[in-house]
Amino acid sequence: GNCPDRYTLTRTWTATDSCGNSSSKTQIVTVQDTTKPVLSAAPADTTVNCDAIPSAAVLTATDNCSNPLVTYNEVKTNGNCPDRYTLTRTWTATDSCGNASSKTQIVTVQDTTKPVLSAAPADTTVNCDAIPAAAELTATDNCSNPNITFSEVKTNGNCPDRYTLTRTWTATDSCG
Repeated sequence: GNCPDRYTLTRTWTATDSCGNSSSKTQIVTVQDTTKPVLSAAPADTTVNCDAIPSAAVLTATDNCSNPLVTYNEVKTNGNCPDRYTLTRTWTATDSCGNASSKTQIVTVQDTTKPVLSAAPADTTVNCDAIPAAAELTATDNCSNPNITFSEVKTNGNCPDRYTLTRTWTATDSCG
């Protein structure tokens, strides 16, 4: 037939007597494969943080006629920032006659962890001729390299050389 598990068997029985007279009967067995392979269980859909994406599972399959081929495909669908997206994982088992079955897992990836800034200098009181330069802070994040911004706000006191500087460092990851 058109695949290894689709074919026709022709069976013939012939009876012949001692004088050479014979008669025959024929049976035609049409063999087909219409049963889809059975895949093992796919992992459940899950939501994970961007630094804890599970590896794709390895699924197996069984079939009534042949050893099915299991293929895997993963499609990434971007979200509203680089570390928010979905992974659609699809496993497909196909037997030698093209019968197929599939299982899918959706992995929703998110970024919910704020970056961590290094320590800021302690609050201090200084003379007007000894104002320290603003420190350069660093930051770490579980998913991306955070951007650090710095702002300084001057609040005047009761004379020109008496004031407060409020220094603020902000670390922002790629998902805000």
